[in-house]
Amino acid sequence: MNQDELMKKCEDMDDSSTMGICRQMLQLMDEKKVEIEEEGDQTYLEMAENLKPSDVSKVLQLALKVRESGDIKDPELKNAASRLIRAIEMS
Repeated sequence: MNQDELMKKCEDMDDSSTMGICRQMLQLMDEKKVEIEEEGDQTYLEMAENLKPSDVSKVLQLALKVRESGDIKDPELKNAASRLIRAIEMS
């Protein structure tokens, strides 16, 4: 499944398990002090606390960046990103 197809699936997502995975990944990113270029002025922790179904596509974009980044080496964070991507693929 390509990135465009994944983004399309996110448009109206209201799956509580996917939202939970999004929160976990954002919290890990905050905990591990990961920096990824993004728009907005919220921290990852603020994003996790205020997460809405419409935000899943933004978190998916972060997950794709984390998974593909050569700079991010943390296996726990890479696994969280992969879990989110798989959850969206399976939805």
